[in-house]
Amino acid sequence: MNRSGTLPAHPPATGAPRLPALPIFERVYEHGGMATIDRQATTLALAHALSAAERGLAVIPLSRTKLPALRSPHRDDPDPAGRPCHGACGRFGHGVYDASTDPVRIRELFAAAPRATGYGIACGLPPYHLIGVDLDTKSGTDSSAALRELALRHLFTIPETVVVLTPSGGRHLWLTGPPGAVVPNSAGRLAPGIDIRGAGGYLVGPGSRTDHGVYTVAPGTADLAPASCPPSLLRLLLPPPRAPHPTRPAAGDHGQGLVQFVLAAHEGQRNTRLFWAACRAYENGIGPALADPLVAAARDTGLTEHEARATIASAARLTGHRP
Repeated sequence: MNRSGTLPAHPPATGAPRLPALPIFERVYEHGGMATIDRQATTLALAHALSAAERGLAVIPLSRTKLPALRSPHRDDPDPAGRPCHGACGRFGHGVYDASTDPVRIRELFAAAPRATGYGIACGLPPYHLIGVDLDTKSGTDSSAALRELALRHLFTIPETVVVLTPSGGRHLWLTGPPGAVVPNSAGRLAPGIDIRGAGGYLVGPGSRTDHGVYTVAPGTADLAPASCPPSLLRLLLPPPRAPHPTRPAAGDHGQGLVQFVLAAHEGQRNTRLFWAACRAYENGIGPALADPLVAAARDTGLTEHEARATIASAARLTGHRP
């Protein structure tokens, strides 16, 4: 069993809880001159997943194809266009919605997935609110150069952070986001060859084995903490705003448009819209004056006052202001 690195032992700059070192191992089983995967690969995957869960990272079992190892229990449902269950039925097989830090539940998940050879780490969940920047190599583009160009154009520095190497030669950069920001998953939207793993997505955990090899922590990044996502990059990752509903306009009050933007939010985008609107308010110098109207608008959409004020406070910190 060869030790190939550890995850960071230092807390992320966002103030999230300490992330202790996580040993990452790689094992190849030889049989008749060919590398094979056997039951021990599943045992190793479970061990990695449990170690990650001990550090607050919610995990699910993955197959050798990097997909969730458990099939959906609704695959034979008569109404495939029905409302997604997302685990409300109590059965396994809901992908990232099965993710857990509970060791008992994780063992049950792996027991139900005897062919699992890896594990996925759910993004966007507390306490770390992970954002994965996937620098792909299969698109024929230089994704690393594209990210450097974005950094120059939008004036942010790519931080030193945890980097996981993929068997295909790509890299996964681990970043942390503020609690109020809901970063969506995307493929190539930021730049060709750059995919983003956010809320509802997952990163393949280091130590996972796939058809093409093993995911490992990059040399020199094992002792780093997942770095905070630069504010300029975070703004690029958030969904583009939609035009606010033209109701109840207030002539001369340029903050009213931000309030209307929050009022127009549907379930699933309330935090994202509030966070974006609060960022714009603080950038325009009206953050403190608009805080209470934004809270009132967020409450109208279904958020609690505590949730709304926490999101606005995150926006204030992100834009360099005191909440």
